[in-house]
Amino acid sequence: MFTTRRRFAALVAAAAAGLTLTSGVSQAAPTEATGTPATTATTDTALHVMSYNLRYASATPPNSWPERRPVMREQLKKTRPALIGTQEGLYSQLQDLQADLGPSYDSIGLGREGGSKGEFMMIFFDQRRLQPLEYDHFWLSDTPDVVGSQTWGGCCPRMVTWVHFKDKATGREFYAVNTHLEAYSAPARAKSADLILQRIAGFDPALPVILTADYNEAAKPGLPVYDKLVTSGKFADSWLTAERRSALYATFHGYKPLTPNGDRIDWILTTPGLRVRKANINTFSKNGQFPSDHLPVEAWVSLTR
Repeated sequence: MFTTRRRFAALVAAAAAGLTLTSGVSQAAPTEATGTPATTATTDTALHVMSYNLRYASATPPNSWPERRPVMREQLKKTRPALIGTQEGLYSQLQDLQADLGPSYDSIGLGREGGSKGEFMMIFFDQRRLQPLEYDHFWLSDTPDVVGSQTWGGCCPRMVTWVHFKDKATGREFYAVNTHLEAYSAPARAKSADLILQRIAGFDPALPVILTADYNEAAKPGLPVYDKLVTSGKFADSWLTAERRSALYATFHGYKPLTPNGDRIDWILTTPGLRVRKANINTFSKNGQFPSDHLPVEAWVSLTR
C-alpha cells in the first residue's frame, strides 16, 4: 500500500523506539543489457537504483497495461532494485506494481494534479534496505508549493517527489529525488532544472543526492538541462562515471526496434563523490512484448566513502 503521512509517522515513531519493522537486506545482482542476472562481486552493499518511465496504463491494445503488466512483473522480480523512481504511473497501475513487487516494498508519491489524480513521480523502496526519514513534493512552476500548478507552458503540470532515506546496510543517509520533465517545451525544461537545483540547495549539504528522471532531453553537453544539472551543475552522470556499463541503447523506443548508441533521455544523476559500480540499460522483453515504451536505467551506487 502507498505510504500516507499517518503511516509515515508510525514508521518514524517505530524507528525512534528502536523497533525492527522488517529484517534482512535486499541484495540484487546487476543485470546485463538483456535484463538477466550477471555474476559479479562488485555490488557488495552498493545501492541498486532504477529509473523507470512506466508508460501510463492504457486498456487499448497493442501494448495495453494488461499485456505489459506480466512482463514488467517478471522484469522487476529478476532485478529487485532497492530504490525505483517511476514516471507516468497512474494510481491503479501503481497499485498493481505495488502488489507485484511484494510486501517488502513500500512507496511514497502523489498524483501531479493532487491526491490520486494524474501521473505520479512515485518512489518505490525495499523497506528491508531503506528507511524513509522525511519526504515532500513540489511542482515545477513559479508557484512550486501549489498543488497542480503549471505556469511555464507545456502539456500538463510537472512535479518532483523527494525522500530523505537512511540506508540500513551502511548507516548512511541520502536524498532520492524523482521527476519527469516537460516533453513539449524546452524553456519549461530549463526552468525546471533551475528550480530543482534551487530546491536541492536547501537539503542537508552533508548528504548525497540521487536524481532519477525522464528528462525528455538527451544526456549531451550543449543541451540546456544537461548543462544546468551536470556540465555546470552539482551532479555527475552515473552512466559516464560507472566503472562498468552495459551496451548503450536509446532509452525511448516506442515499442519499435531498439536503437544502439541512441540518446539517453532517462538518466540517473548523483552528486559527485559517490562511487557508481555499474550502470545498465535494461532491455528485457518477453515474446516480443516490452514492459514499457522506455527502457529502465539502473545504477549500483556505493554510499560509503
